[in-house]
Amino acid sequence: MAGFFNTLLSMLPSILMIVAPILIAAIGGMICERAGVVNIALEGLMAFGAMAAATGHRFLETQAGPYSVPLALLMAVLSGGLFSLIHAFASITLKADQVISGTGLNLLANGVTVFLCQIIFQQDRSQPFKLGMMPIAWMGGIYPTAWIALGALLISWYVLYKRPWGLRLRSCGEHPQAAASAGIDVIRTRYMAVLISGILAGLAGGCLVLTQTIQYTVTTINGKGFIALAAVSFGRWLPLGILGSSLLFGTSAALAVYIINIDSLKFLPPEFFNILPYAITLITLVFFSGKDYAPRASGQPYEKG
Repeated sequence: MAGFFNTLLSMLPSILMIVAPILIAAIGGMICERAGVVNIALEGLMAFGAMAAATGHRFLETQAGPYSVPLALLMAVLSGGLFSLIHAFASITLKADQVISGTGLNLLANGVTVFLCQIIFQQDRSQPFKLGMMPIAWMGGIYPTAWIALGALLISWYVLYKRPWGLRLRSCGEHPQAAASAGIDVIRTRYMAVLISGILAGLAGGCLVLTQTIQYTVTTINGKGFIALAAVSFGRWLPLGILGSSLLFGTSAALAVYIINIDSLKFLPPEFFNILPYAITLITLVFFSGKDYAPRASGQPYEKG
């Protein structure tokens, strides 16, 4: 047992590396749903951010040197925020079904990112383009993305529960008509929530591609956005709960990779840990099916009146 915990401790940097993008995207999903808009487009927004970060880093590496990584992350943030406005316009202004709008954005990401890569790098769809270098880990081998995720979590908690704007945002997700009667601009607040969600999802995609892989392909995200959505639900739309669920999902993903180094778990196939986040989510839904922790107006278009 002691050997297992020692191995788990040695895996901590890798666990935090995997957890960081999931946690950042989940925070964005939580903020968006707290305002009353379901954003299942996290997967697609992460893809846009990953593609932008990988492309920016590829071109800026020789000119900007060590500054290429933060500039690449900035491009990921801008990309995620820009494409999130499509979902905001469709679901808030046009009052379209939010699930369909998010699904459409996910499908759009699959096509647009690959098409842009083909145009920019003149290569076949099946040929990924590789990054030149990897960001340098620091502070005991822990990637800076872990601290970015922790900072995003603390800021989101402070804004949601300690600032007036956070109260207004949460009221838009619970009872938008009552919020409007109190003078709150529900549409503007929801637009800002979707934009923040897109910014964080783009940042999550950039963090993923700059730490977990040295290349970008159409399968780079590989369901991380949907895992972030599961983390929001499993964490009951609370910052601390999302932190715990993201750690759980990230640890299971890390175990799927490092299971060969843990003698006591070698009898389990790696696929067991790959499906663990989704299995935990389904089991949780069964046990808590009688309790609804989601914001009451989540997924419902706002109707003035």
